[in-house]
Amino acid sequence: MEQKQLIRQYCQQFNISGITKSIDQLVNEAESKSMGYLDYTIHLLHTEAQYRNTRDLNKRMKIAQLPPFCDLSKYDHGFSNGLSITKLHQLEELHWMDQIYNIIFMGSSGTGKTFLSAGLCMQAIKKGYKAYFRTMDNLVSTLKMKEITRSAKAEYKRLLHAQLIVIDDIMLFPVEKKEAVSLFNFINQIYEKTSFIITTNKKPADWAQMLGDEVLATALLDRLLYQCEVISLSGKSYRLQNRKTIFKDSVNGNHFY
Repeated sequence: MEQKQLIRQYCQQFNISGITKSIDQLVNEAESKSMGYLDYTIHLLHTEAQYRNTRDLNKRMKIAQLPPFCDLSKYDHGFSNGLSITKLHQLEELHWMDQIYNIIFMGSSGTGKTFLSAGLCMQAIKKGYKAYFRTMDNLVSTLKMKEITRSAKAEYKRLLHAQLIVIDDIMLFPVEKKEAVSLFNFINQIYEKTSFIITTNKKPADWAQMLGDEVLATALLDRLLYQCEVISLSGKSYRLQNRKTIFKDSVNGNHFY
């Protein structure tokens, strides 16, 4: 039996997928660089470790349900929304998570709330935190179905052990009383051990109207604002300023015809 094929069989037997996929390249590199036994062994193990780290990161990114295009390294610093580069870099360091702080991004549509919150969630995942991105609708649906479906129950348990939860577009629409109570109970259960990033276009004073209960809104805000940085984003919508067009003769795609 060919030696490479024998190596592949052993790798499959011991579930060493990274080496299995790269054996040809690894052997070629070892031969071309005349690697010693120790160097080659280290190279094999490093390849496997990198493969597993990448696979694990991709899995956690998928479970996090991040929206597309949320890499903060591609953030347009030319867009003026009131958030300075210095403050953004401080947020990216995630020291606030270690202190169980919350972040609330407040502003009108298109000011970067979702992009920033998803980008920070991505940063947290890359640094090994259990971080998840959920819309308000996603979360409410999970809380409603957790006693009914296995998937919702598993999702609920996952969120209970999160170190960071992004709730996007909270209070965008009115919430029924039963769902509002479930949301409060969930946040009340974990707010002292989990950081939240909240995005909203509603001021805290408007939450009572969305929940239909001033007492409940006050109690919910009391938990979220206990250790929290509220960041107000201003300016015009980035999407409208950078809208796309199908016509090549349009300038920057900013004209309506």
